[in-house]
Amino acid sequence: MSSPPEKSVPQIWDPALRAFHWLLVLAVVGGWMLGQFGPLKMTLHFYAGYTVIGLLAFRLIWGLIGPANARFAQFVKGPKAVLAYLRTLPARAASHSDGHNPLGGLSVVAMLLVLAGQVGTGLIIDPEDYINIGPLADSVSTSWNRWALGWHHRLGVLLLILVVLHVGAILFYRFWKREDLVTPMITGRRKER
Repeated sequence: MSSPPEKSVPQIWDPALRAFHWLLVLAVVGGWMLGQFGPLKMTLHFYAGYTVIGLLAFRLIWGLIGPANARFAQFVKGPKAVLAYLRTLPARAASHSDGHNPLGGLSVVAMLLVLAGQVGTGLIIDPEDYINIGPLADSVSTSWNRWALGWHHRLGVLLLILVVLHVGAILFYRFWKREDLVTPMITGRRKER
């Protein structure tokens, strides 16, 4: 007897987007940990920031020319779509969105904007310790250096909040909606229903 043919499960996330996601996790977590607990000389923290800049540049390009599920046009929706999706959250059924749902799309945009602000302020920061000066700090005034320092710390807190919300959403979908969001970000495909 032959076994029944396996169902083809469509790909949700392409390999480049998955690599971007996990490299961003490493760079952001590593950069944050180094910023909070690292050595006084922040060279490795800076390298993590440079990695984030490169990844953000890739994501911007991929959001315009990448596969359908990676494109901003697919998942950036208006308030009406987000509100309609919010009404479906109490249901204990998986949404099985092919890509980001409208709320997830909003969180992607928020995360990318905060990361852009974080690395932007890091480039012009000057904490007056004569060691950890951003590479573009000399191109702006001292008042901008101070402004960047304050916002770099504030955006770090906001980034931490967004990461906690992101992990919380993954847990909510796993245990309330019974939908595994992690496996597709590893394999590219969701488990068969």
